[in-house]
Amino acid sequence: MRRPEFFCETAVVSETTTPIPPESESIDPSESEPENPRLDHWINKTTVPLDLIALCTIWLTVIPFGAIHSVARHEGLWYIGRIAISVIYGIDMAVRTFLAKRRWHYFTHHPVGVLAVVLPVIRLVFSLRLLRSMFKKGNTAHFLFVSVVLLINLMIIVWGFERTAPGANITSIGIAIWWGCVTVFTVGYGDYYPITTAGRTAAVAIMILGLTTAAVITAQIASSFMDQAQTRRSAKLGVHDDSTEGRLKRIEEMLTEHFEKTDAKPDQT
Repeated sequence: MRRPEFFCETAVVSETTTPIPPESESIDPSESEPENPRLDHWINKTTVPLDLIALCTIWLTVIPFGAIHSVARHEGLWYIGRIAISVIYGIDMAVRTFLAKRRWHYFTHHPVGVLAVVLPVIRLVFSLRLLRSMFKKGNTAHFLFVSVVLLINLMIIVWGFERTAPGANITSIGIAIWWGCVTVFTVGYGDYYPITTAGRTAAVAIMILGLTTAAVITAQIASSFMDQAQTRRSAKLGVHDDSTEGRLKRIEEMLTEHFEKTDAKPDQT
């Protein structure tokens, strides 16, 4: 018995159709290309982990090779760490290029990803991208986490450059941590200070980070107090709460009242 043509066409369509991942849009459109869900899915899965790796290893990538021998007794571990991170970014770039529709075009038009493999300093862009992303999302806890990790990296960088400089006073990691905390909170005792150009550059970054973090925390506290005051004022005056929670509560009350009236009608009849 011959099978109907409808079933044959359905079988062909089901065999040739490939499922599209649920995450069809890339979180970073600049790194993707139009109508490529496979590449978008890979970017969505790897962007944040790679940005976290870049954030946690800033100190390892900024301090030059010439300073490694004077900072670490086992300099081989530094080289292994740098090479391992470069391999991770190299694999990511290779996979992205393989998933692209126009591979050579994608490879040549994404120089940041290519340079991040051979020039570790370029990965600072990924760390700043992560910090900006947390700031835009308005997640204070995540923003503070990124800020603290960035602060630790900057303190280690200052220690790495200042440790062997002639006349330097930041000569241990403990002193670097104390100086970093004093600087980020804008106290500035002046008992310790960097003298090298790289150390002073990192100090400026810590100052900017401290002012930004203080502004975010202050805004969050002020917003919390304003919300509490508005809630108390609304409750006292009997005004409806316009917050999301208040609106949802009113909708729930209206639905409950509606269903109660609907259930009561059959009983009356």
